[in-house]
Amino acid sequence: MPYLEVGQENSGSIELFYEDLGEGTPVVLIHGWPLNGRSWEKQTTRLLREGYRVISYDRRGFGKSSKPSSGYDYDTFAADLNHLLTELDLQDVALVGFSMGAGEVVRFLGSYGSDRVSSAVFIAGIPPFLLKTKNNSSGIDEQVFAEIKQALEKDRFLYFTEFFKNFYNTDKLLGKRISKQVVRWSWNAASESSPIGSLESVDAWLTDFREDASKIEIPTLIIHGGEDRILPIESTAKPLQKKIEGSRLVELSDGPHGLLWTHAEEVNAELVKFLSESARKNARSQKSNKKASSSRPNLQ
Repeated sequence: MPYLEVGQENSGSIELFYEDLGEGTPVVLIHGWPLNGRSWEKQTTRLLREGYRVISYDRRGFGKSSKPSSGYDYDTFAADLNHLLTELDLQDVALVGFSMGAGEVVRFLGSYGSDRVSSAVFIAGIPPFLLKTKNNSSGIDEQVFAEIKQALEKDRFLYFTEFFKNFYNTDKLLGKRISKQVVRWSWNAASESSPIGSLESVDAWLTDFREDASKIEIPTLIIHGGEDRILPIESTAKPLQKKIEGSRLVELSDGPHGLLWTHAEEVNAELVKFLSESARKNARSQKSNKKASSSRPNLQ
């Protein structure tokens, strides 16, 4: 199993577990809280079938990655992503972030630029700014996050049980678009997360990504559920679409937060269509640049 070293704590290395499958244009999938890279099962299968190289990894503190006592902030998360792209020497990559994973994509692009990246996809994402403030009236009250942290510290396993009810809107979709077995797997994955990491990630949710988002100039797709109870579309996807010039928002009207499973067919169709369109646009742009370069007079 491949691991990537991204740091050190005391006598041990901090390592990220990742999977690198298939051949073709690389697509990097970044998971949400409190899951891991295996949550992309439905998308990985479809992307491999379409001829893409698919890379997914477990964020520090989650899945099979190391569980250090620090580093649960978006500057560190983006640095971890940069380590992965650099180590694998990925070029023309599509970055796809779900929920908390969308924050990595935005902060990475804001901090490191898009030299390696050809397109970005945000699915049920957390950006641009979740906290309600005087200049962000559509955000969520800070007390909500304080109560989440209190619940996690008291009994995080009980909290996860209640969390996934709203993650998948089980009162409406259980037995229709989601099975109790998938909900159980999600709980199991969450229970294996770092107690410190799962708690401190809540503070990271309050990161202001608005400046990062305004720097994004690559083709961007935003997919969000109209019935997302975890990250309401009015506080996230709609203001994000306004921040990223030329981005396209696809709203799945009955979609909950856990779109990767409940609406996998719809998400996959939009994702594959966007990646294909972006590839054609990039190819035309490169061809045009080469043509323009060759037509310049040689003044030497």
